[in-house]
Amino acid sequence: MHALDLLGDPVRRRIVELLADGELAAGEVGRVVQREFGISQPAVSQHLRVLREAGLATVRAEGTRRLYALDPEPMREAAEWFTPFERFWGPRLDALGTELARSARARRLAASASPTTQTKET
Repeated sequence: MHALDLLGDPVRRRIVELLADGELAAGEVGRVVQREFGISQPAVSQHLRVLREAGLATVRAEGTRRLYALDPEPMREAAEWFTPFERFWGPRLDALGTELARSARARRLAASASPTTQTKET
C-alpha cells in the first residue's frame, strides 16, 4: 500500500504528524488521538497497526511500553510522488518567499532609520 493511501485517513495523518516530532509511546499517541477524534483506544491501536504493517511506522518495546516512530523511506516515496506536481505551486511559493523577504527588508530599514532632528521655529 502506498503511503498516500494510508494518509488519506485523518486519524492516521494525525498519528504521522505526532510521530514526525520523534518517537512516542502508544499511550501518548492514544491520548492525543482519542481526545481529538473521540475514538476508542482499540481503534487507535488498529490505526497504529495499519501504519506499522504498511511500513510507515516502526515499533520497539521498552519494558511494557511500545514506542512508535516514523520510517522515513515511505515518506520520501510519497514526497517523490508529488515532485511532478510541484510546478503548480512552486512558482507561487517562490513569489511568496520573495514578498516575505521584501517585507522583512522594508521593516528592517524602517526600524533602522533614525528620526530626523526637528528644529523649533521661533
